[in-house]
Amino acid sequence: MLRWAQAWRLPHGGFRPSGPSFWRVPVAPSSSSGRGATEPRPLPLSYKLLDGEAALPAVVFLHGLFGSKTNFNSIAKALAQQTGRRVLTVDARNHGDSPHSPDMSYEAMSLDLQGLLPQLDLVPCVLVGHSMGGKTAMLLALQRPELVERLIAVDISPMETTSVSNFVTYMAAMRAIDIPAEVPRSRARKLADEQLSPVVQDIAVRQFLLTNLVEVDGRFVWRVNLDALAQHMDTIMAFPRRQDSYPGPTLFLLGGNSQFVHPSHHPEIRRLFPRAQMKTVPDAGHWVHADRPQDFIAAIRGFLD
Repeated sequence: MLRWAQAWRLPHGGFRPSGPSFWRVPVAPSSSSGRGATEPRPLPLSYKLLDGEAALPAVVFLHGLFGSKTNFNSIAKALAQQTGRRVLTVDARNHGDSPHSPDMSYEAMSLDLQGLLPQLDLVPCVLVGHSMGGKTAMLLALQRPELVERLIAVDISPMETTSVSNFVTYMAAMRAIDIPAEVPRSRARKLADEQLSPVVQDIAVRQFLLTNLVEVDGRFVWRVNLDALAQHMDTIMAFPRRQDSYPGPTLFLLGGNSQFVHPSHHPEIRRLFPRAQMKTVPDAGHWVHADRPQDFIAAIRGFLD
């Protein structure tokens, strides 16, 4: 039987209006002040855990920028059923139901997981990270290899990704959205979709971004912390420089139609992950798990066997 546990949920009382027609999610108090901060402070992340065989390493999914743990709902259920393993999906800080913080560094996101995974008795685990989550997964494996039994980085490399991403454009479009108060949910989503469409022309990407639009006390807000993401976009697009390597089995799972991982990235991949394999999923873009879910599951299962 599948079961889940919710670790943390943002209280509805934590929101305040910042304008006459639209609310923004405020930044939660933190001992870290972002750039130049001394030490990151771990946050209690929101998660969903599907039960399975404790003797097998659990599979842990980390979503990408603007995503949430719900991105992997159907895949997590399928893997739990097909492999008998425990499967954990996690909301990163400033995403989904996890707390907000001005610190959006990969060091901070890694530290969050260094607290959560041992707490849930899920180490060592199979760590699967997409995009931003893939960079978090790579850094955690490099910092604490004893916590990661094997690693899967989905359509991302330990290199800068600015030139191929449209995330800055998406964020600007999201920040410009204006929705009147007290409109029905269906009308709010339609208004947001119409306002995003001139900039975000791909309907699948718009639908993905709109999963972050939530209703709080009769008004619609973005649950992602756009302020913190905007301030740290350069950090999110980059990757911390590391000298040490991760000795465990590693799979770089790429979208055949994506340009996020370039052949020029391969030497750095081999340096940091000497046991790396690369596999391409045909007809998949950057969101491999959404474009080709069955092929995505098959690739993970093949790497687990």
